[in-house]
Amino acid sequence: MSIEINNTATAEMMIRKPISEVFDAFINPEITTKFWFTKSTGKLEVGKQIDWIWEMYHLTVPVLVKTIEPNQRIFIEWGTGEHKSTVAWSFKTLAPAKTFVKITNADLQGIGADLTNQRIDSTGGFTMVLAGLKAWLEHGIELNLVGDKFPKELMENND
Repeated sequence: MSIEINNTATAEMMIRKPISEVFDAFINPEITTKFWFTKSTGKLEVGKQIDWIWEMYHLTVPVLVKTIEPNQRIFIEWGTGEHKSTVAWSFKTLAPAKTFVKITNADLQGIGADLTNQRIDSTGGFTMVLAGLKAWLEHGIELNLVGDKFPKELMENND
């Protein structure tokens, strides 16, 4: 008897913008910093390694870009050691100004509760990223969802 372990997490959402705008929001850090990380060492390009930086958490994550299929798919490896995994974005046009985005974080490491917690955190995190993207692209509103998930004040007080 074999047991299959689900080491993936998925988030998906429709964004009311053309596919090229939605796709570019993940490629171009000038846009991505409006709804996800605060800094990047570069634009996503196949074969390139960059860093994504969340200044409020003093966190830098290395990203290796494996595949880019314009307006269709992005595939990266990110993290290090036991925190290394892959992320795939897929994009589908539903109408001229409606794009469906699916993000799958795979190859999560761990067993039992640790793996379950990673899947929950990843699903929730990427859902927030998509909600922030939706607010930014559709309404020009920067929600600060990622930064406000664990506010600086809580980090300083450790309460």
